[in-house]
Amino acid sequence: MRNVSKLFAAILAVSAMALPSAASAEDPGHGAAIEAQEWSFAPPFGQFDRAQLQRGYKVYQFVCANCHSMNLLSYRNLAQPGGPEFSEKAVATLAAQAQITDGPDDKGKMFQRPARPADRFRAPYANEQASRAANGGALPPDLSVMAKARQGGPDYIYALLTGYEEAPADMKMSKGMHYNKAFPGHQIAMPHPLSDGVVEYTDGTEPIVDNYAKDVSAFLMWAAEPSLEARYRLGARIMIFLLVFAVVMYLAKKAVWSRVHKHDHAAKNAA
Repeated sequence: MRNVSKLFAAILAVSAMALPSAASAEDPGHGAAIEAQEWSFAPPFGQFDRAQLQRGYKVYQFVCANCHSMNLLSYRNLAQPGGPEFSEKAVATLAAQAQITDGPDDKGKMFQRPARPADRFRAPYANEQASRAANGGALPPDLSVMAKARQGGPDYIYALLTGYEEAPADMKMSKGMHYNKAFPGHQIAMPHPLSDGVVEYTDGTEPIVDNYAKDVSAFLMWAAEPSLEARYRLGARIMIFLLVFAVVMYLAKKAVWSRVHKHDHAAKNAA
């Protein structure tokens, strides 16, 4: 079975190369190491924590959504399998809390109405110009795929949200900027969005910055890759198939060559 063992080891090596590293990495663009956190959805067989995703959505709803959009998500996505899995009634209630612009009506005018589950998440600003005007010229990025768009993914988002500190004495800060040890250049226009107790948790989880940061980072990871669990399951099936296929091929090779060896041995004896 030595050949099978070698093949299996090669398969594992290729799989490991395809998985994100769990170790801390020094990113020259950030100037600081982004420490890897423990996530329930870590590869190769992880799953999202439903309660954590629901808490993360709450943090997004009450904090992040004041400045950041999530244009690629609809409220009904919150009920789909593999996500926060809110009930349909809960999703309808959550959607109705947002007012969105619709129309035109019979008189050709736009109007405001409560959002429906099929609607996209409400954007905090009507357009980019309004967003910049409200944020001192800075444009808050859309968060739909932020966890996949930034190196480090949820680890980076967590590090950013917990990375606000007083600027070093020898560092000159630009006007309106805030020091953050995880952000490239360490100067960020966004003030610290989180503080202990700013969002109420009802499941007994302690309402502190560290938990807020972890929960919303997990939620943004799901938002960026809602099919992550299905991808892991598919990968596991492929690995099992390859292992079984390797064993079958090894046994077939052994059976075929054993007959060849017997034939050669018989021919030598006859000679």
